[in-house]
Amino acid sequence: MASTLIPHRNFIGQNFEQTLNQSMQDLLDSRTRDFSTFSSNFFTLMQARANPPLETIWVYSALSFKRTNLPKDDIFDRVSAAEDLFQSVAGFSASCSSSKSIVLLAPVMYEVCRLVADLEGKEELGAKREKKVVREIKSLVDAVLGSISVCCSANDDGECEVGFSRPFEDLIRVWIGENSEGKELFKLFFPLLVDEIVGRLSVEGTSFSEVAGVVIAEAFLLKLCLDFRWGDSEPELEKELRNWAVGSITGFRNFHFFDTLVRILLEQTLPVNSLLSSEDEVSLRNVIYDAVILAEYSFLNLDKLVDLPAKCVTSLAIARVLVTHEATELFRRKGDQTKAISYINAFSGSKLPTQLVKLVSNEIGMGSKAGQPRGLSPKALMKWLLNIEDQGFRLLDGIAQYKSRLTFDILEAEHEQLAYDRRGRKTDADLGFFIDNKGEGEDGSENDERAKESMNAAFVKAARTMTSAENGGGRKRKGGSSGGKKKHIKFLKYNLHNDSGASGENSAFLRNHEASTGSEVEDPLSDEDID
Repeated sequence: MASTLIPHRNFIGQNFEQTLNQSMQDLLDSRTRDFSTFSSNFFTLMQARANPPLETIWVYSALSFKRTNLPKDDIFDRVSAAEDLFQSVAGFSASCSSSKSIVLLAPVMYEVCRLVADLEGKEELGAKREKKVVREIKSLVDAVLGSISVCCSANDDGECEVGFSRPFEDLIRVWIGENSEGKELFKLFFPLLVDEIVGRLSVEGTSFSEVAGVVIAEAFLLKLCLDFRWGDSEPELEKELRNWAVGSITGFRNFHFFDTLVRILLEQTLPVNSLLSSEDEVSLRNVIYDAVILAEYSFLNLDKLVDLPAKCVTSLAIARVLVTHEATELFRRKGDQTKAISYINAFSGSKLPTQLVKLVSNEIGMGSKAGQPRGLSPKALMKWLLNIEDQGFRLLDGIAQYKSRLTFDILEAEHEQLAYDRRGRKTDADLGFFIDNKGEGEDGSENDERAKESMNAAFVKAARTMTSAENGGGRKRKGGSSGGKKKHIKFLKYNLHNDSGASGENSAFLRNHEASTGSEVEDPLSDEDID
């Protein structure tokens, strides 16, 4: 279908919306390879608004990219084209809101992911040229992350929840020109996402902020993948990347980004098979586990999430408990009790357990027969949630596909605990440690409380030994020596807002049940407070 050139004029109200929708439909129906008329039309529509709709920038950028960057074999030309695309999108979106600007970076990430995937098997490049192209790709990814950081610090998303005027699927099809539909199309465009997130994006009504969180997650994951695969040989690479990950999560302060990371961790394998070896995939998972579990992030406090639907907040809290439970069990089975202890202590010292109890109690009603959990460990909370589910409350819909796995894990742990109990000892089933409590008072006496405090202090001190283990146990990479000089990581400066004023019910709850961390991020593995 041919497209008619839109005359340059001021569009008012419905006239603009009708013209935009008709132009989009004409483009999707068109079989032509000459996009010059379409490009002119979308440029006119983009210029007609001081804050142009996302669709106009998205489509104009796609058409311009296709017109000026015909298929090329040279990898350096493709990198240069991706850099030009990034500069173009960043310029066009300067007047847009934070989330809209980040969403517009999605095509840039799509092109960069294709570049990285195509590096596989490019033996003709040679080691020297491959190193150069990887350096340019890493520089572009860093630029994208820097742009995201600026957008997140602006915190101006008041209008971003309006959402797309066309189905997001249409925009993706304009960019990649594939005949695929539904989830398959989204999977092609977002190759670093798991099926659950892809399924969410394919549902009509997805907001800009949700897609923005996904784009941040892809850039975040790609940065880590590039550093693991082509990073310098450093014996403490994991530790440095963990520090970078914590700093980035803190700086972005993005709920949907954090939610995406947690959902990815719930998968048996990370969606990076085409980029990393199995060994590096395990290392990447460890870095993200540490960043998600061991640090406390103030942007996840309940008083900061009042504008989000309660179900979304509750679903993320439940998913975080499940991730902590699975991570603890994973390291426990590997025999790394120190890491397991550090996760349990970070969890029990965080605001998450009491926040989850509050969220669930509010949702099901205080008069329900569910009662309170028998403890605030990850396993105790998950048993409590499963019990509530059995009473007919649908709390685990967001993680329904993991429910059977969770039930099996808990039954297995209880079987182990039963075996230990038969030997006359009380077990901490979350860690697999024996705690001899014979003769201990169970009435909340002062001696009982002191014993518990002493026991907890011992666990914390054991967890601190992780730092010394890391200092002497760095993984050699690509000929690297474990005795090399420690490389200091360079952090980006973030404009962090310390909004300490909680009000109302949430404020009272936090004062009564949660300890203040005193900072945006607390590293439970710091050496400063060992004693």
